[in-house]
Amino acid sequence: MKVIPYGGAKTVTGSCFYVEAMGLKLLIDCGMFQGLEERKNREPFPFDPKEIDYLVLTHAHIDHCGRIPLLVKEGFKGKIISTEPTAKLARLMLLDASKVMYENYKTALKKLQRTGKVPEPPLYEEYDVLEAMELFKIRLAYGQEYRLSKGISLKLRDSGHILGSAFVELEVYEDKRHKRIIFSGDLGNKNKPIVHDPDTPSPADYVFIESTYGDRNHKGFEESKEELLDAIRYAIGKGGNVIIPSYALERAQEILYVLREFYEQGRLPRCEIFLDSPLAISITKLFTSHPEFYDRETYRVFLERNPFELPNLHYTKEVEESKAINSISSGAIIIAGSGMLNGGRVLHHLKYNLWREECALIFVGYQPRGTLGRKIIEGAESVRIFGEEIAVRAKVFTINGFSSHADQQGLIEWLSYTSKPKRVFLVHGEEEKMKVFSKEIKERLGFEAHIPDFGENLEL
Repeated sequence: MKVIPYGGAKTVTGSCFYVEAMGLKLLIDCGMFQGLEERKNREPFPFDPKEIDYLVLTHAHIDHCGRIPLLVKEGFKGKIISTEPTAKLARLMLLDASKVMYENYKTALKKLQRTGKVPEPPLYEEYDVLEAMELFKIRLAYGQEYRLSKGISLKLRDSGHILGSAFVELEVYEDKRHKRIIFSGDLGNKNKPIVHDPDTPSPADYVFIESTYGDRNHKGFEESKEELLDAIRYAIGKGGNVIIPSYALERAQEILYVLREFYEQGRLPRCEIFLDSPLAISITKLFTSHPEFYDRETYRVFLERNPFELPNLHYTKEVEESKAINSISSGAIIIAGSGMLNGGRVLHHLKYNLWREECALIFVGYQPRGTLGRKIIEGAESVRIFGEEIAVRAKVFTINGFSSHADQQGLIEWLSYTSKPKRVFLVHGEEEKMKVFSKEIKERLGFEAHIPDFGENLEL
């Protein structure tokens, strides 16, 4: 049996693992590359999509599902396995991705006469997404065993990352030997609202574990909530606005959940809140249709009221509504995508607010290398937005306790339950952070961890 990382190898994005066992060929995830790795999205798949029997999707973030329509476009006809919420969320995420790519393409075409540069077409379009959705044939509950072929089965377990997210336990009975291989997907941060904490994994022979935050520990969630409130009070108190670049899936809903708590406690300053993302609005509505995936506290709130609603919240779906927000000079909390500032409505709000000292820019999510968000966090004095140089004068806050990824301690604890596997592979992280994590695993758990290269053939 072999596993080959074709994404998520020494990088955070593009998660994709090719698995071949007993004549069966499957993929674990097929995600989009982002940041400095973005060019890889246009490279041919290093395997024949027509030969893949199954694709197992751990969750619906675009760096795990974003190339599925492209895979189908290139000939994949197998079955896609996921949880019910993941299938529904993937549909929203992929339709949005196709729309964004098409709009960017149209914009680039308009500039063709001036620049002379012929733009590359979108990776896929809306009809490719709809065709891909037809292949979401198998929707599993957590812990439900599914037989892929004689001698091979799998289970999806709750990874506690986002609604419906899972890690994969693959069972292979080959040559009278049993092997259990675990792919962590993305593991969640404990004690967060909305979703459960991650399930504990079964003892395993081989483990592929994410390492996004393998080099550090997060601040406690309660402490991070207070940091968020302080940042809001700073800007509102100075007569400015608050900009929160947010991933539409999970992070936006968490922020709304916390703002509702502040409002009900009477601690939120007088303000107007704008969820300025059609995708986030649709996802928030979808969240309310799956309360069975909530943790106990969120479910208790749900029985009494909508956990994501508050009186001063405005959904701005239309472009004109979004533009109108920029006429507000103070007292606005604007939650908008994209979370990494690589496009979307948030850029317009930065153009109007980033240069103002009385405003606050609050990062509540990971910023990969090569993104505008990473440049600002690393101290850029000015950044280019829509061809214009904008000074960075707003106060920048980075609050990592909102992360939906487990920190080093959480990863170590989760890994400890796998009972000294034969081999551990670190994936989905930046290489220097993986090296720190590898050393920590050796010191605390007593076994070596390998950091595979892209395309490395791992014989298990």
